[in-house]
Order: sequence, then C-alpha cells, then structure tokens
Amino acid sequence: MKKSNIAKYAIRYVKVIEWSAEDRCFIGSAPPLVGQCCHGSTEEAVMKQLCVIVEDLVETLLKHGDPLPPATAGKKYSGKFIIRVAPALHQKVALKAMARGESLNEFVADALAKV
Repeated sequence: MKKSNIAKYAIRYVKVIEWSAEDRCFIGSAPPLVGQCCHGSTEEAVMKQLCVIVEDLVETLLKHGDPLPPATAGKKYSGKFIIRVAPALHQKVALKAMARGESLNEFVADALAKV
C-alpha cells in the first residue's frame, strides 16, 4: 500500500503527548490504536516517533485485512456520560459536594478536570 494512503488513515487518530513527572519525559499514545508507546525529552521528538508508530500500525492492520479501530480525530463529544458506582461511593461523593456547596455534577466535573 502507498505511504500516502497509509498517512490518509493514520491522520484519523488523535496523537496524545503528555508529560510524565514520574518518568521525567514526554510520553506518546494514540488511543484506541495504541497506548503509551514512545517517550522523549521534547514533545516534537515524541510526536515524530508517534506518527511513525501509528503509520506502521495502520499499515500492518490494513495489510492483514484487520479492521481499523474507530477514528478519534474530529470526534465530537456531547459532554454527557453515565457512570455507575457503588451506592456508598455515590453517597460519599454527594455529601462531599453538598459540603462544598456544589452540585454533584460540579463536584465530579471539577475532580475529572484535575485528571
């Protein structure tokens, strides 16, 4: 398969580069195609490695006739999702939110923003 065709598919995946305080370097992934798979001292170096890895994975999947995971680039998110937790955890979080004068939604959204 031509490199341009592979690149056309590879660009459909968001490349995520995060700083790892534990590893003291940048780490790259492209979910759901590949988890943390490369690292480096600069974001640019990791992006370069990550793009090669994603293209290689796409090429391998296409060569073997395996389906590609759903694309992530340009995906729209509604801002809503449902999560199920144990009733005791629900109670604990709801009470903490009330103690802070927040709605449960505000409390959880704030906690998630810190991830």
